[in-house]
Order: sequence, then C-alpha cells, then structure tokens
Amino acid sequence: MANTENVEIGVIGGSGFYSFLDDVTEIQVDTPYGPPSDSLFLGEVAGRRVAFLPRHGRGHHLPPHRINYRANLWALRSVGARQVLGPCAVGGLRPEYGPGTLLVPDQFVDRTQTRAQTFFDGVPLVGGGTPNVVHVSLADPYCPAGREVALAAARGRDWKAVDGGTLVVIEGPRFSTRAESLWYRAQGWSVVGMTGHPEAALARELELCYTSLTLVTDLDAGAAAGEGVSHDEVLRVFAANVGRLRGVLFDAVAGLPDSSSRDCPCASALGGMDTGIALP
Repeated sequence: MANTENVEIGVIGGSGFYSFLDDVTEIQVDTPYGPPSDSLFLGEVAGRRVAFLPRHGRGHHLPPHRINYRANLWALRSVGARQVLGPCAVGGLRPEYGPGTLLVPDQFVDRTQTRAQTFFDGVPLVGGGTPNVVHVSLADPYCPAGREVALAAARGRDWKAVDGGTLVVIEGPRFSTRAESLWYRAQGWSVVGMTGHPEAALARELELCYTSLTLVTDLDAGAAAGEGVSHDEVLRVFAANVGRLRGVLFDAVAGLPDSSSRDCPCASALGGMDTGIALP
C-alpha cells in the first residue's frame, strides 16, 4: 500500500462529484466488510493529507441502496482519517430551498429499508473476530465542530448556507412520489436525499467526526408543480455548482481542528465500550 502517513481527513463525493484533487495517489483498501465503492485517492489540501472516495464509484455505477457504506467508512479510518466531510445532492422540501441552496443539516430521519447500518451486529467478520452488540448515541448525528467549520467556509465564499435542518434519507433509487414529498414537508423536514444514512451513524460508531453538506439540486415533487425531478436535472445543477462546492470543501479541510486534539463528542462516542473487535 502507498504511504498513508498523516492522512486525517476523508471526503466522500456524491452524485456528480467524482474527483476532488488533481495530484493524487490512488490506493486500494481491503476491509472486513468487503471492498469500498472505489479506490481511495490521497492528496493534500492546505498542508493537510486528505483521502477522497467517490461514494457511487467512478462513473456512478453504484445506486444508493447498493453502496457498501460500512466498507467506505472503515477504509477511510484505516488510512488515518478521523474527520469526514460528506457532500451530497438533495431535493428541497420547501420553496425557499431551491436549486443552488447549500444546507448544513443538524438532524436526519431514516426512511431506508435494506441497509446494514452498524458494525456491531454480532456477526463474525471475514478474516476473524466477532463484534459485540454496541449501542451508540446518535441524538445529534453530526459533528458540531465540523458543522461550524463548514458553515464558515461556505459564507467565506459568499454562499449563504442554511444553518441546520433535517435531512430525510430515502431508500432510492427512485425519487419520492408527490404524496411522500408533501408528507416529508408536513413533518417540518428540510431536504431529502438517498445517501446520508447510514453514513453518519457508521461514522459515529467508528468515532469519526462526520459533517454533511447538502446541495439542493431540485425542488422535490411535493414542493413544486410540474413533472417532478429527473436524474439529468440533478446532475446538471450539481455540475453548475461543483466548482463552488469544491472551494468550500477546500476551505473546510483547512479549517477543521487538528484530529489529535478533537474535543467533540464524536471522538469518544464508544465511551470505552468493549466492541469485541479492534478498530483500524
């Protein structure tokens, strides 16, 4: 494996975001949970070592429900990452959250159905070891320090990011019906996407700081008249904003606290519990 010394930050790219850095070292990582979505791409931003992983793989060959989220987070931690930024494309559930809105959520609601969402399920691992059943608090699923840094980075780029809101995560790969979208909106939720869970939950189980940055690419079916969202529309709007989002992520990487001095709850989420397995 290539040198991974001093990697401390992971970036997971979503739909339309398949590369992050130009000068990178590509490495492949094996995990007890199978292969991650793609190779890891190691590079440097503002003097800090970063590992980038395309969530859907290069070419977007993995739909949301087939992404190996456990392998992705495990792989990032195994190369040293302790803080993770997870940008993703979402639909706006309110008219004021139209295309181009950047929202940094502070809550999510899980509406998925089939995804493995814990490392600690008592199932023996490939290669040996059996994790204990462990229950981790997720009352506040995103890193408070990371959220502050992400918001400051966006505003520093003249992007009036929305501070807080609820991301409802659906199974996909289909988009919502109009009735579903209206129901989500009636609950007071802000945006809807397909990949925010179990990413945040798994990151917390690995004591990683996880920050979601959601880019609104469309108004969801119940928030606007018309035929509803299309995949082409999502990619078009994301492509129009990806350069701006990359700049925000660069600034956020530079602004994140030193991983060795984290004092947020994420860093001690396991509280010394016996997991039965050694974390990477």
